[in-house]
Amino acid sequence: MELILWRHAEAVDALPDATRRLSGRGERQAAQMAAWLKPRLPKQTRILASPATRCQQTAQALGLDFETSRLLSTDSSVADLIAASEWPTGGGAVLIVGHQPTLGRLAALLLSGQEADWTVKKGAVWWFSNRVRDGETQTVLRLSISSEATETN
Repeated sequence: MELILWRHAEAVDALPDATRRLSGRGERQAAQMAAWLKPRLPKQTRILASPATRCQQTAQALGLDFETSRLLSTDSSVADLIAASEWPTGGGAVLIVGHQPTLGRLAALLLSGQEADWTVKKGAVWWFSNRVRDGETQTVLRLSISSEATETN
């Protein structure tokens, strides 16, 4: 299974939190990452986004169909993200567009075996897969990339 974590791009400061929109910089971050990510996504990737406006806008930058999941809200837990993605047994590929600190905590759990407050930059993608080697299931970090690294000059 492939699990791709995409943190929403930069958003303006506003209340209520769930209605915060992407800033101009955030719109550029989302577009740059979407342009880089879209041709690399496995066929039939299931895309899940938080209902928060900034995540919806980030996911929309891909120009692909996606599902909105309340399990990915700003107050969600790592267990919620695992349930939504069906990691690691769901098969195929799942892209989650979500929030800190939950994305960082999930990344820490996948790589170290325990939740910790790791940071995923705004607009960045962390791409994981799982495999079985010598009878042991392993999680592999395939990629970690920021939106700045996808810029073309």
